[in-house]
Amino acid sequence: MEKIMAVWDVDACYAERFADVVNQKEKVPFTVVPFTSLETLKAYAKEHAIEILLVSGAVPAEQLKDMGARSVVTLAEGEIVSSSGDYPSVYKYQSTDSVIREVMAYYCEKPQPMLVAVGKRARILGIYSPVARCLKTSLALTMGQQLARDGKVLYIGFELFSGFGSLLGENGKGDLSDVLYFFRQESFSVIRLKSIVYNWKDMDYIPPVRYPEDLEQLTGEEAARLVEQLAAECGYEYIIVDMGQAICNVIPVLARCDIVYMPIKEDGVSSAKLETFEQYLDVSHQKMLRERIMRVKLPYHSSFGRKDTYMEQLLWGELGDYVRKLLKGVPWK
Repeated sequence: MEKIMAVWDVDACYAERFADVVNQKEKVPFTVVPFTSLETLKAYAKEHAIEILLVSGAVPAEQLKDMGARSVVTLAEGEIVSSSGDYPSVYKYQSTDSVIREVMAYYCEKPQPMLVAVGKRARILGIYSPVARCLKTSLALTMGQQLARDGKVLYIGFELFSGFGSLLGENGKGDLSDVLYFFRQESFSVIRLKSIVYNWKDMDYIPPVRYPEDLEQLTGEEAARLVEQLAAECGYEYIIVDMGQAICNVIPVLARCDIVYMPIKEDGVSSAKLETFEQYLDVSHQKMLRERIMRVKLPYHSSFGRKDTYMEQLLWGELGDYVRKLLKGVPWK
């Protein structure tokens, strides 16, 4: 059944622009319906069930109650937003994904129906190597950016100290620690995810854990189930899984991947680590997983500039060229 998010603001163009962006880009299981007048919105509410009403704070509270929306969030003009009135508020003059993230957070505070994003299961691309300092995360970020140019991508990193917030200049209110909490409480959903996920250019990502202990206590099987749920229910086309060494047993996660890219190095110690890992796959009867692993020897970029432009440099530098050629050889791309 279609779920409706109705939007009206005193600025006649705001609702239409907002609806255009969300309906085309955002991964939420709602259809956003814009309204150019309050009277039209009221008439619509008499005939249709509204799941979320995003509306100008200038509308009196008693009129909002008459519309029967399951959840109401008001649009505030000022950057300092107060939620002490009848309904919570969000600052309207911020990015669309920031507005959606806050609206979803308020929506999650109420008991919610089970909603999943419509679509087929996402392709899961694992990035993993037993070798250290092999550009694993750089490959994951480059691949995520490239795939996001044509499809919906979610990046998730199982790293203790990823430095992701510093790279992107974004310190989110929610992160992977929150995702893991809701997952363990069996209350995780696409709506919960949308209240946490952030966006870089066209790539969505879950900010990394706040505390290393959250990953150290995570089993490989738990992580695998989480990744599979993200792929099955959240409306993405690709899930990029950047596997670090924080999780003791990575095999259950890698086994869920459609393909695993494994950056390698050719010095003696690195070669020995790769050989040991492959021996482990043999003794643990992981033949199918071994067949899905693709070794990649990445180009070592020699000159990078400032940290705040690192992501762009990845995509348009040597590594970006390498990834574009690599993806051309994937049959489902």
